[in-house]
Amino acid sequence: MRKVLFGVLGCAILVPAIALAQQTGSASGKRAVQTHPDLSGIWTYAIDRAPSALKKEVNGTVTIRTVDQSGRHGDATSIRGARPSTPKPSYKPDYQAKVKQMSDHESKLDPVFYCGKPGVPRIGPPRKIVQLPSETILFYEDISGDPYRIIPTDGRPHRANANPSHYGDSVGKWEGDVFVVDARNFVDDTWFGEDGYFHSPDMRVIERLWKEGDNLVWQATVEDPIVLTAPWTMPPRLIKPSTELLEESPKCVETDGPKLLNDDHHGQR
Repeated sequence: MRKVLFGVLGCAILVPAIALAQQTGSASGKRAVQTHPDLSGIWTYAIDRAPSALKKEVNGTVTIRTVDQSGRHGDATSIRGARPSTPKPSYKPDYQAKVKQMSDHESKLDPVFYCGKPGVPRIGPPRKIVQLPSETILFYEDISGDPYRIIPTDGRPHRANANPSHYGDSVGKWEGDVFVVDARNFVDDTWFGEDGYFHSPDMRVIERLWKEGDNLVWQATVEDPIVLTAPWTMPPRLIKPSTELLEESPKCVETDGPKLLNDDHHGQR
């Protein structure tokens, strides 16, 4: 009888212990779930071009809107979390003459001036972000076609069979409060900067996005061991929130190219 009673008491003690352990594990599991800042929202149009105003005419009514270009350039010393940057990339000696030649004749050679897609990182920060549990979607406004990028965040690797493209094959992850996008597999006919910054098919771009108060910070690093002496980290850009909805960009039609009389830079981005 004592053995039976002991067994019953043992079960009575064991069951609450298991329940307590499950509750503790569940609670600790909840605490272990990481939460990240929500980057979702609409952000100021910050394409890298000269400050300007946009003129729109609808049904005879003309409106002129000044474009906020404060997010075009950044200062690494004044933005929390920004990485050290340099004004321009460092090319290997064998490619420096090519960069200079392309920069000197930029208005005749730059694909963007002739409605080409800017690619990454030249397109800059997104205009809108939609952050979902397993992916983040980046939307852009660009006269070359208003692209978007779907960034998986579920731990999957880069696609092995993806075709090279202007915006590459991207995967994302969180490093603390910073969203990190790793983009690879680019076509090699884009420039990653206005001044003749060409690249090889081996280019890799790391974009970092995080919140600074109500603002968004975007900073990119270009790695290309074929043509660069070292990775180039661009100055960060501080992007303000916006309430202006995205609009479809007008069709890009370039008619000025044949009329150019000199090699002045077009200063678009």
